[in-house]
Amino acid sequence: MSPSPSTATSVVTDLLLWAFFGAGPAAALGAGAVLDGTPQDVATIAGSAVALVTGTRLAGKPGISAFLARPGTLWFLFLFNGGAAVGMYFALDGVKGTAAAAAMGLVTLGAAGGIVTRRRRVAHP
Repeated sequence: MSPSPSTATSVVTDLLLWAFFGAGPAAALGAGAVLDGTPQDVATIAGSAVALVTGTRLAGKPGISAFLARPGTLWFLFLFNGGAAVGMYFALDGVKGTAAAAAMGLVTLGAAGGIVTRRRRVAHP
């Protein structure tokens, strides 16, 4: 039995999403080794945007969405990213440290929102 065209399309779409999701951070992090000045900044921002868009699309998939909604996952994201935000704020200089800490802080706030929402849902069925 051969796979249906919609199944093949879904597999190809998932593979492309994962490939772009991996390529985004690779471009953002690797730009400093290859480029200088404005092109480096553009590559870093573009790679970050690609990772953000594809990561958002991947997070909506049923299996990943269920994993991200688990209490243990939410608590890990909250504690790890909160610690990383504090560490980045003190370890990195100037605007880079503040921007990195703010980005990690947003992930921490998102996880905290998930924890609070889940507790409210359990407390008030």
